[in-house]
Amino acid sequence: MLLKKDPDAIRSYLEDSSNFKGGRADLVAAPEDINELSRFLSEANSKNMPVTISGGGTTTTGSRIPLGGAVVSLERLNKIISVSSRDMSAVVQAGVTVDDLKAASDRNGLFYTSHPTEGTAFVGGTASTNASGSRSFKYGPTRDYVKRLKMVLADGEIVDLKRAERYLRRGDSNMALPSGRIIKIPLPSYKMPNVKSAAGYFARDGMDLIDLFIGQEGTLSVIAELEVGLVKKPAKIFSAFVFFPAEENSWNFAADARDLSRKNRVSPGASIIDALSIEYFGAGALSILRKKNANVPAVAGSAIFFEQEVLPGGSEEAVIDEWSRLMSKHGASLDNTWVAMNEAEARKFTALRHDMPEAVNEIVRRNGFRKLSTDIAVPDSGFREMMGFYKSTFAGCGLDTVVFGHIGENHVHGNILPRSIEEFGAAEETVMKLVKKGVSLGGTVSAEHGIGKIKHKYLEEMYGTSGVLEMSNIKKALDPNCILGRDNIFSSELLNR
Repeated sequence: MLLKKDPDAIRSYLEDSSNFKGGRADLVAAPEDINELSRFLSEANSKNMPVTISGGGTTTTGSRIPLGGAVVSLERLNKIISVSSRDMSAVVQAGVTVDDLKAASDRNGLFYTSHPTEGTAFVGGTASTNASGSRSFKYGPTRDYVKRLKMVLADGEIVDLKRAERYLRRGDSNMALPSGRIIKIPLPSYKMPNVKSAAGYFARDGMDLIDLFIGQEGTLSVIAELEVGLVKKPAKIFSAFVFFPAEENSWNFAADARDLSRKNRVSPGASIIDALSIEYFGAGALSILRKKNANVPAVAGSAIFFEQEVLPGGSEEAVIDEWSRLMSKHGASLDNTWVAMNEAEARKFTALRHDMPEAVNEIVRRNGFRKLSTDIAVPDSGFREMMGFYKSTFAGCGLDTVVFGHIGENHVHGNILPRSIEEFGAAEETVMKLVKKGVSLGGTVSAEHGIGKIKHKYLEEMYGTSGVLEMSNIKKALDPNCILGRDNIFSSELLNR
């Protein structure tokens, strides 16, 4: 066990991409194996010492920033244990990065589908937040690929949980532990929205027990090892940047591409268009991209970046022709459309897409305020209304704003960049208006980033105080002393009710 107590060594664990301030810790513990982790948690629990889990530091909600006690860093649990072409899966320790898992999968002719912006994110962290990224449009979020979790509970007990091993039902929601203890999980009554979501605990009658620990943000256990499913490596991925004269053009283009892609998944062969990802850039986002790439057309009011797999034996020309027809239908200039003609160009396109959130984070850090952004996803029925609400709300707020994200899943990030304390207050009010609108349309307040320490009131807007209290009862059942991830998902004050 590596212990760090020097303030300079601890400092790097007190920040993430949220620019959340006020982090503090007495020590950082970096276990080398699950037994060291177990012993440390057992001792911390006996002392009622708060423990915050630190992954790769890529979170945007302040969840890895401690507010006292100890930090458990997963940086030394970084081994890829196996990659199996036969089982189409990989077994990794929680501190393995997404980039390293992707590379190991690629060497075996396989493909890890999770595609968060930051490839340095830890795989354990992506499970802890049910991360997704741009390619979840086709493949779904991390939850869909987690086959097994090996983890440590707050009191140090090690649990190895496999999918389809135990289900939780009303009247039968007990979790049997290796020690022989039985923990009753109080299933909440709230109803989850029918969209991808990373807002609080997964809860559904008849749910797989493993799903409770995916998206729990380090509040119920510490994930130490995972088995994740892989898919066959695509033969080729075709991608393009399409620029539109107005934002509404790109919304309509994205909706058509979304519907055609889903049609093909229900009835294979029904549509040539079958997008892997459909990503949006509003006018503010294009202004930022122009600073990084002078070739972004000056007349463009919005853009869509999309990817599609070209199947072995499939016609790339037919794919291009079908997308071109859709572009023309919605007013895109084919002369200003960028198409990746080879793998090197495709990597540049992906890098440009991933530059967007980091560019916003740089502005946030420079302005000196914590990040204020939405992570709202709504059902198809609310898509255009939500996009229109973003546009009208941001047009009238008098603040610097940037909108981009996963429009194929009706999920974009509305970022506000305040430059003063007055603007910060106005920005908080504006974000809450957007949250209320998303919830009213049947959406989630967090589709992929989690709740962390900065979105408590959004979660309460979604589920009500009663729903969040039901969540807290699950935490108290598994972590009676509430040492894990304090102030993540719900505040310490709420846990004391």
